[in-house]
Amino acid sequence: MVPAFVARQPRTAARLLVVPGLNDSGPAHWQSWLQSLHRHSVRVVQRDWSTPDLDRWAARIGSTLERAGPGPWIAAAHSFGCLAVARHLALRPDSPISAALLVAPADPDKFGVAGLLPAQALPVHSTMVTSDTDPWMTASNARRWAQRWGSHTVNLGDAGHINSEAGFGPLPFARRWITAMAQRLERSQRASRASLAEWSFAI
Repeated sequence: MVPAFVARQPRTAARLLVVPGLNDSGPAHWQSWLQSLHRHSVRVVQRDWSTPDLDRWAARIGSTLERAGPGPWIAAAHSFGCLAVARHLALRPDSPISAALLVAPADPDKFGVAGLLPAQALPVHSTMVTSDTDPWMTASNARRWAQRWGSHTVNLGDAGHINSEAGFGPLPFARRWITAMAQRLERSQRASRASLAEWSFAI
């Protein structure tokens, strides 16, 4: 018999955290489409969408997560929101974010915040989605940041800033990635629970 304290451990499904960039993501944006597919998703709402204050944006991610409850969380970020996620992870090693999809990150040098961002691999699994024609970040700079953060990269080619103005609307890759990552986290949780049950029999 599995001990009661092991059996009662909750099985918490990963939830989606949507982290928009400057000026938020409108109803036609892929982030809004993705959010509509996930009933228990949460969107980070900045107090001032037009001012790219990295520390305030990162703090807002933290306060949103504190109100929303325990993780694990999978972040789907866009543009300046990607930088805010990276800053949040650097400041909050206890963050419940377990994975991050970073789509079309803005170039930190455009905002003078490169020195505030991690210079090493992010502490969570991450994938960066880039474009050859993104006006906010060159493909070469995106690759450089992806390498620095240990992020897997996916290049969509001529995709602009990967937003509604560039025709993204639905972004099927984001949906597949979130689903696959949620399944991966669930398998990891099952393995951890099994290990705990095995360990309990040894004491």
